[in-house]
Amino acid sequence: MQLIDTHVHINFEVFESDLEAIKTRWQQADVVHLVHSCVEPGEFKGIQAIADRLGNLSFAVGLHPLDAHKWTENTAQEILNYASSDQRVVAIGEMGLDFFKADNHDWQEEVLKSQLEIARQLDKPVIIHCRDAAAKLREVLTSFWQDKGPVRGVMHCWSGTPEETQWFLDLGFYISFSGVVTFKNAHQIQESAKIVPSDRLLVETDCPFLSPVPKRGKRNEPAHVRHVAEFLAKLRGVPLETLAKDTTNNACQLFQLSIDP
Repeated sequence: MQLIDTHVHINFEVFESDLEAIKTRWQQADVVHLVHSCVEPGEFKGIQAIADRLGNLSFAVGLHPLDAHKWTENTAQEILNYASSDQRVVAIGEMGLDFFKADNHDWQEEVLKSQLEIARQLDKPVIIHCRDAAAKLREVLTSFWQDKGPVRGVMHCWSGTPEETQWFLDLGFYISFSGVVTFKNAHQIQESAKIVPSDRLLVETDCPFLSPVPKRGKRNEPAHVRHVAEFLAKLRGVPLETLAKDTTNNACQLFQLSIDP
């Protein structure tokens, strides 16, 4: 069995002291590859160094919506340059809209559109963060698709309603679930997880955040994606091996990964 954790942040300081042990644990949990997201371009070289050190790591470059205020006239070119400099860059992001923690909505939208342009130019998928902004995000993406053409991508750490889930499935997106889906009161997310087709489903940790049950309250790490997969398999009524195969194939398809069997 093989699993891919499609969204990690192992460059955070909380992981500095035991990265090798963390890698051993994810290998023991049948995790064969990670996709490392990026909060801002300044993280790029550090993520690159971790990939050099650990292997089995692809990554993205982009600007998180809560860092949209850091966007300058040079940021687009910086992302373009980084994304073109290393074949391990498999996506642009994470980008998106976050109306829960910030009120610069219009600026977030402009920064998102700029990064969608970069992804389309480079023919790379996008990693989308969306919190309390599904309707506006749908509007922005629909307009971009009509004006510029579609961009493939994933709705990461998804927590939307089944109706909102269908919106983004209709736009061609993959849907990725984190440890939040395992939480006792996550009924809405669990209902959404039931309707995602098997060829659009991904799993992630979003570590170091959002540890799944039974690790909730502890530091999250890539090995814990197995708990997410186990929960989703039970929720969807399929064997774990089937869900692992589907989600791994989907990650390889979206991010153009080549994984040894």
